[in-house]
Amino acid sequence: MASATVEAERILRQQRKMRSNCRDVLQVCFRGPCLAEPTAIGLDAFDRAILAILQADNTTPQRVIGEQVNLSAPAVQRRIRRMERDGIITANVAVVEPAALGHPITLFVEVELVSETATDIDAAKRAFLAAPEVQQCYYVTGEVDFMLVVLVPSMAAYEALTRRLFFADANIRKFRTFVTMDRVKTGLRVPVV
Repeated sequence: MASATVEAERILRQQRKMRSNCRDVLQVCFRGPCLAEPTAIGLDAFDRAILAILQADNTTPQRVIGEQVNLSAPAVQRRIRRMERDGIITANVAVVEPAALGHPITLFVEVELVSETATDIDAAKRAFLAAPEVQQCYYVTGEVDFMLVVLVPSMAAYEALTRRLFFADANIRKFRTFVTMDRVKTGLRVPVV
């Protein structure tokens, strides 16, 4: 009976030590308090630590991620699959230098519609989604209806795009273009803390 009690106490001490080590690892990762409880969107500190690593380099092996967050590789894999299934991780892509593929010009375009009915807004969204030059499209509040990020190989190519996408659409009231001079910062990393 005494040996069973000693063994149970030893196991409890090991579990406490493992939990303490886990908190220490996660605190270092986040530079803040351990968030062992899931957040409102169902992410706990392990999920957030995994996301921080994947956002920096999504080719990091799951074994390495597990070592960094104090989880087994299968546990990391299950968490990644769950976050993919739940739509938290939406894609695994390579970020490419546009100029290396012949698209050195980045433009920001404000677009204002004539009519803002749901049908007209949906039609504009479909047109922007279908244009490969449009890298990002945001339906926004304020004086304009959409903000676009466009990549083109030349200003002649952009002029052709404006004729096809804006001038040919009677529901486009006006658009205003901003040509970037320098990409100071780009990225898709979402803060995880």
